[in-house]
Amino acid sequence: MSEVQGNSTKSGASTVWQVIGRLVAAAVVLAITAFFTPGFTINNFWALAIAAVVLTVIDYLVIKFTGLHASPFGKGFVGFALAAIILYVTQFFVAGYSISWMAAIIGALIYGVVDYFIPGNQGM
Repeated sequence: MSEVQGNSTKSGASTVWQVIGRLVAAAVVLAITAFFTPGFTINNFWALAIAAVVLTVIDYLVIKFTGLHASPFGKGFVGFALAAIILYVTQFFVAGYSISWMAAIIGALIYGVVDYFIPGNQGM
């Protein structure tokens, strides 16, 4: 019986680390994207951290309710459009985060390229 409890605790801790890893990867990808995208600004570290959480939550909700992944390369035009929309909509939830429509389109492309090279969505 104690073995079963130990395994559930380990898997719970593993899930927490997966979520933290995904948020850190999202923040790194978002910071790189903002750096290389004209018209996309994130004012400080806290805005970046909150934006990473908001992006992850919005992405999760889109996947959960529609089954569509906001991945510019994984799902073609629909994924690319979803990524741009999610990048744009995030500014309404995060102070210190601003992006124009054109920057969201360019940012979705850059986000997809950077996300391809920085792992963070495995196991979720």
